[in-house]
Amino acid sequence: MKIGYLGPEGSFTHTATTCFFSNHLVVPFPSIVSTLKELEEGDLDYVVVPIENSIEGTVNQTLDYLYHQLSIPVQGEIILPIKQHLMVNRKQVTSLERLEVIKSHPQALAQSQTFLANHFKNVPQVMTESTTTAAQWIASHPEERAACVGPKEAAGMYDLVIVHDNIQDIVTNETRFWIVGKNTLRENNWQKSGDRKTIGVSFPENKPGNLHKILSVFSWRGIDLTKIESRPLRTKLGDYYFLIDMKQEQKELNQGALEEIRALGGEIKLLGDYSFFRKTL
Repeated sequence: MKIGYLGPEGSFTHTATTCFFSNHLVVPFPSIVSTLKELEEGDLDYVVVPIENSIEGTVNQTLDYLYHQLSIPVQGEIILPIKQHLMVNRKQVTSLERLEVIKSHPQALAQSQTFLANHFKNVPQVMTESTTTAAQWIASHPEERAACVGPKEAAGMYDLVIVHDNIQDIVTNETRFWIVGKNTLRENNWQKSGDRKTIGVSFPENKPGNLHKILSVFSWRGIDLTKIESRPLRTKLGDYYFLIDMKQEQKELNQGALEEIRALGGEIKLLGDYSFFRKTL
């Protein structure tokens, strides 16, 4: 199989992809949109893209493209522990007290703000396209008093030294990655953690009580919702759709809930019925 993922090599998405799809061809793409477009137009079997981080929340670019643009469903989910590390060029190991810049992807910097504020509060932070891009820059500029935040894979790839490990604000930092594809996901040697259904719900008119209608449908049936979030509908200001994740413990009840939402005038887009898998590193 041929698997696309949000690159570059050495990123957390790369780790999730290669762990789950071992012994398959994996191909990086520069953005979430380009990754999903290639699935739609190219010859990929599946793509892997981030959807949510436990510290920073939903990756809106993934969610909105799947809801507004793509008709290909989510087939699976990978939950990966995220551990951020501060790393430097070997020539700068003894110069930590004189750091002039810390580089990384915005998400990695945001996930490590408490540590950075406590130890390097006066050091400017510069955002890069990815954690790997930052690591590559550090490796190619040994004369610069600079550090970067990223995964240990990036340190190994560019021969950097990890000077502080596990600097993420929350020890249990995790990211959900969606596996999107046209075909049902084949069996994997990972142990399944559970089943989930994700839908988007909107109403033709923005009226008081729309959200209450949705929640009551699930409430009286005792359906466990693991997430609900509103996003702009891209029609006019004030119009929203609701993203809902629900457990698939009693599928008949879930189906009845969706039918009632439609009867109440709601429009539903199914983003996926899928199993999720948790990885321990």
